[in-house]
Amino acid sequence: MIRYQSSKQLSIEEFKTPFEIKLDKNNRWIKLSQIIPWDELACIYYRTMIKDKGAPAIDARIVIGAMIIKHKQGLDDREVIETVRENIYMQYFLGLNQYSYEDVFDRSLFTTLRYRMGVEVFDSMSNEIIKRAEGIQNKHSKKESTEENEKDMDKGTTEQEQKNQGKLLLDATVADQMIVYPTDLGLLNTSREESERIIDLICNRLQLKIKPRTYRRKARKQFLSVAKKKNKNKKEVHKAVGQQIRFLRRNIRSINELLDQIQEQGQSFPLKHRDQKIFWVIQHIYEQQEQMYKKNIHSVDDRIVNVYQPYVRPIVRGKDKVRVEFGAKINLSLMNGFSRINTLSWDAFNESVDLPKQVGQYKELHGYYPEVVITDQIYGTRENRLWLKERNIRFSGKALGRPPKEKLSAYLKRKQRNEQGLRNQIEGKFGQGKNAYSLNKVRTRTSRTSECWIACIMFMMNLIKYYQVFLFSFFLMLKNGNKKSFLNLYSLKSNYTF
Repeated sequence: MIRYQSSKQLSIEEFKTPFEIKLDKNNRWIKLSQIIPWDELACIYYRTMIKDKGAPAIDARIVIGAMIIKHKQGLDDREVIETVRENIYMQYFLGLNQYSYEDVFDRSLFTTLRYRMGVEVFDSMSNEIIKRAEGIQNKHSKKESTEENEKDMDKGTTEQEQKNQGKLLLDATVADQMIVYPTDLGLLNTSREESERIIDLICNRLQLKIKPRTYRRKARKQFLSVAKKKNKNKKEVHKAVGQQIRFLRRNIRSINELLDQIQEQGQSFPLKHRDQKIFWVIQHIYEQQEQMYKKNIHSVDDRIVNVYQPYVRPIVRGKDKVRVEFGAKINLSLMNGFSRINTLSWDAFNESVDLPKQVGQYKELHGYYPEVVITDQIYGTRENRLWLKERNIRFSGKALGRPPKEKLSAYLKRKQRNEQGLRNQIEGKFGQGKNAYSLNKVRTRTSRTSECWIACIMFMMNLIKYYQVFLFSFFLMLKNGNKKSFLNLYSLKSNYTF
């Protein structure tokens, strides 16, 4: 059941407090709340919900606002609820009409909300923010360009006949998952400990007085004797890995024998869903580690690097800081400072194959192709260059083949250098997400909630950019003496949509 109160019914003067004070209109949360299109975002949030069935849902503004506060302040789920309860401005930001001592919702619901929203909801919200920002920017474009567009529309021009506009920046990065740095020895030790725990659970279910041999003390001692060494050679590590593989093999065989006993007695399956999943994972880890151990190799297809998050894969990046990263690889496009996730995958992929998809999504959002695509050389394959040329889109990278005999003019060299310098914007966007909003410290435990975490960060950065565009437009019109017209045109209480 959907329950929502329109944000148009709330004003700062109507917000009641238990204190004899008035809220500061210049507070950052009040300013931010006044430019966010809450009603449109609420409609997007409610698309996946049934209107007349189920328990009443939490107000969409509270949900979206809590997500914004969480990633803007870098708080965990529990701290978000506590901070909102203590901050009167944040409560106004969430749409409450008076101060409340109660929690807005239980912090455990964050996981459910992230799973419900996913990437799709936040991507749609980002599109709404981008369209509104373009509406503001288009109002300040030159009159001549506006008149020319109107003449083109009068002539009946189609979308294909519209001129290419804008610059599209492309690049890829990895959103690192917050997991223990994986090593073969550490991964086998964790798998062995989980197998011992599962054996204890089944034995308690069967009420066995004598448990199968696990040699857990010996296995733990052998593991620590190598793990605690500062300088370990390959021979020592290889030997320790073989020992842990054999301990794990024995435990897996014991678990299967115990499960056979339960089946013979006609009892129900004793393991919960989580334990059953972990048992499935450690069997795959055993198979992969045994294969690498026997062949003396260090890679295998679909390699599992974490027992509790088996969907995480090693992504070889070859960067100076780290050669391998562990998390989701995202292909990002940047246009006028606004970012969009075009591809999110837990497996490694070649980002160059996504160029047609990214350019196509640019056209779906704006109605025309970009004038130029700015990216690194990995995107400049012959197929991509030919695809862009057919659509009259210029690729900013160097031409393939031998350099031309005729040297480029100073103007063209400067133009190419300046365009390649624009790539710093998308690199800066990665830095903003990782340094300010924990894009490189994804703390969720499932693949869908992790994807939602990443998409919410991108939405948060787009919202900050939208806030900057809004303020710039305000000061621009204020400078030109059009403050009244600006307030009338972009008032949040009006029904105007860009």
